[in-house]
Amino acid sequence: MSTTAVPATRPYRSYVYAYPHKTAYRPLADRPALRELWAAERKDALSLYLHIPFCEVRCGFCNLFTRIGAPDELTTRYLDALDRQAIAVREALGDEEPVRFAAAAFGGGTPTFLTAAELERLCDIAEKRMGADLRSVPLSVETSPSTATADRLAVLADRGTTRISIGVQSFVEAEARAAVRPQRRADVEAALDRIRDARIPVLNIDLIYGIDGQTEDSWRASLDAALGWRPEELYLYPLYVRPLTGLGRLGADSEAAADAAWDEQRLRLYRAGRDHLLAHGYEQVSMRMFRRADAPRTDGPDDYACQTDGMIGLGCGARSYTTKLHYSFDYAVEMREVRAIIDGYAATEDFSRAEVGRYVDGDEARRRHLLQSVLQAEGLCLADYRERFGTSPADDFPLDLARFEARGWLDASAGASGLLRLSPEGLAHSDALGPELFSPGVRAAMAAYELK
Repeated sequence: MSTTAVPATRPYRSYVYAYPHKTAYRPLADRPALRELWAAERKDALSLYLHIPFCEVRCGFCNLFTRIGAPDELTTRYLDALDRQAIAVREALGDEEPVRFAAAAFGGGTPTFLTAAELERLCDIAEKRMGADLRSVPLSVETSPSTATADRLAVLADRGTTRISIGVQSFVEAEARAAVRPQRRADVEAALDRIRDARIPVLNIDLIYGIDGQTEDSWRASLDAALGWRPEELYLYPLYVRPLTGLGRLGADSEAAADAAWDEQRLRLYRAGRDHLLAHGYEQVSMRMFRRADAPRTDGPDDYACQTDGMIGLGCGARSYTTKLHYSFDYAVEMREVRAIIDGYAATEDFSRAEVGRYVDGDEARRRHLLQSVLQAEGLCLADYRERFGTSPADDFPLDLARFEARGWLDASAGASGLLRLSPEGLAHSDALGPELFSPGVRAAMAAYELK
């Protein structure tokens, strides 16, 4: 069951935010009916995700499924389709047993690209169509500085939002421009002020390190600017340059991808950022996520939690997870392809079947569980793993774990506490470790995927 050995490579290979990755999905020849897929699944603690694929601008590093703007009442047509999909999915879940949602999230894109009235409708789709009680479960929503307006935030606060995440990336205007994210610091600060005025319990700020020209001093300046708002959470993301993105088209991928000095810069800035946050009362949850030690807990999902079984995704960029199948719609990065997929989704009438996805067997389920657990700072509970699979990670992945141990990526003391846990150096190399656990089949499917 162990993977083929992969030589130690660069520390920044890939951000493992989903496994199997969507580039391993393929059109499903059998187009299974959702009712059949969900018939034997537990439905008492589902996660709900609504995807809004619109942004006011597209950042140079972004390879998410999103488009700029929404002409010709596209948001209305998109919400109409989202409503049709919600009706179909809720019917597929049936009423033979209780259906309950334990957490919800609106992502994108930028959900707050929608107007205040459209956000009300989005919440209505989650509540009235799907049956989610947004005021009694954790609700996380993503926003941007230019769309975090007072009227939109008032709707989100009133409808029960417990966490709002804003992509700032850098408080240094020159760095924001270098990342092809034009913004004024004054506008960012004004948006943060409005968010705090809305009294949403948890504020998360996203920052990026590894931007061209960024130094330890400028990185610390961004961190301190963020800390001035006492955010309950901070995410520190390494910059990646991906094909078909704005930075990729500028040619940065060909040079930076082979530049060991860039790796060294990112690793140095990561360690500086980590140590700075730890010294200021934050706890590390994963390589990327830091939580203020005294912050209120909303009992919402931590990093990677959407990997659990029982995920319902609505919208053309959303994934859904059953125990045997991960499914979604088609995926693209190039703007023309993205627009075509969104237009096709908006015109869809029948949402009763899964169209694109990947079946997950027992081996892949083990890999997925290992990935989603060990990339968390608290580690994987060995007893939970054995209860679920009847084996141990050492039984299933002996070569991988031996290789990680030899590199100093495992915490040797964790076994005494019944855990498999990464060392600080292992957490720092999460983006190298994670991809090494991909199965040969998933790796081959990803390599064969034709970028579009």
